[in-house]
Amino acid sequence: MKKVKCILLVDDDETTNFINELMIMEMGFAEKILQAHNGKEALDVLQKQEQQQLCLPELILLDVNMPVMDGFDFLEAYQRMELPGKPSVIIIMLTTSLNPSDVERAKKTKIVDYVNKPLTQQSLEQILEKHVN
Repeated sequence: MKKVKCILLVDDDETTNFINELMIMEMGFAEKILQAHNGKEALDVLQKQEQQQLCLPELILLDVNMPVMDGFDFLEAYQRMELPGKPSVIIIMLTTSLNPSDVERAKKTKIVDYVNKPLTQQSLEQILEKHVN
């Protein structure tokens, strides 16, 4: 199975983050898992990782609807960030939102896929096969 060094889970639901982290660990998919509960926290995590020369995520699983800063606001701020290796980061929207306007808006961003929750072993394997080299 393909594996990434570091993954960032961005979701305001702690239970979702916990379950996703547990599944990712059990599958041996990532060496390190970072978490953020909204887009602002995710930006802070990325800045801290870069400043301390720690691992930058190769994959970001991003929720759409979150307090403080939602997924779309995160994407706009993320595009303005200067991070080494940023072009190779894979961003996937992982959300319960089936709102057609969210899907259309997502297509206009730098995300590579739009996956409905819950994350399952099967959907994670599909993400790996489709997007991870």
